[in-house]
Amino acid sequence: MRKETDMQIEKLERHKAALESKAGDLIRTLRDRKLIAVEYTPEACEQGVLAAQRDLAVVTLDRDSRLLREVKAALARIADGTYGNCEVCEEEIKPKRLDAVPWTRCCLQCQESIDRGPNPAGAQFSYRLPMAA
Repeated sequence: MRKETDMQIEKLERHKAALESKAGDLIRTLRDRKLIAVEYTPEACEQGVLAAQRDLAVVTLDRDSRLLREVKAALARIADGTYGNCEVCEEEIKPKRLDAVPWTRCCLQCQESIDRGPNPAGAQFSYRLPMAA
């Protein structure tokens, strides 16, 4: 029993280190805003290309910002002792899922239900991402 607890603590520490590393990477990426700077050029074609690149950069920043909120929320769950439990069904999230996506909030079954949307009976999950703190 003692060995199992030590293994769980070790795994939790690995997830925490992975989450902290991911958060650091995302913070560095989000600080680089030069890709969304508006540049002017006399060529209309070039302006279109620059606008498309800016749009892609904004989408990427938005995605990274959302992911950073998820990573920070996972670190908060580690701190409060709720990490590894599904926020929908409250069952334990399988270790392989946490290894693959350490910031996940839901077990695979609940996540698939959320991704599908309302079920045929009309019931819905009231699951929402938290806003940035």
